[in-house]
Amino acid sequence: MNLFCKYQKKNYFFTILFLSLFVFNSCGIYKKTENVPARAQDRVKKNLEEGKGLTLFGGKKSGGTFQFASANPMWRATLEILDFLPLSNVDYSGGIVATEWYNEGTSVNESIKITVRFLSNEVRSDALKIIVHKKKCSTDQSCSVKKISSVLENELRLEILKKAATLDENYKKNIKDQNAERPDNND
Repeated sequence: MNLFCKYQKKNYFFTILFLSLFVFNSCGIYKKTENVPARAQDRVKKNLEEGKGLTLFGGKKSGGTFQFASANPMWRATLEILDFLPLSNVDYSGGIVATEWYNEGTSVNESIKITVRFLSNEVRSDALKIIVHKKKCSTDQSCSVKKISSVLENELRLEILKKAATLDENYKKNIKDQNAERPDNND
């Protein structure tokens, strides 16, 4: 009987060990590192190119390095294209830019509101969702708001994508030029 209890305890131990290894493995503790460069400088360069970096002490001495919104060409392009409109909601972490109601003066009782949602940080046409709302008010101040489809959506998308492509190209060229100027870039 004592021999049976000894083997039973070992089986419990190995069962618990096996289950805990299975649980820890499924939690993602062991991550694959197939696309991660081996050298630290290469990892830093890759992360900065993808807009994932933050320079604290080792960067150039300047007013500051803000890698979040300033490195995202879609975000920057949208803000530059919509700079003539007053903005009501600008949330980088939420991926949204919304304007206030805007009236060009052509029709006193009609206003538009533009909302741009970012679905991706990549410069692609499907990375943006542009929504235009139209508010029409009557003389007794009762207003109705409707989502409309207009050529303005496509025109804005095209202009934002053109500007974002230019900004992205310039940003990558500047990063490449800065890395070429650094003396510690050679092995």
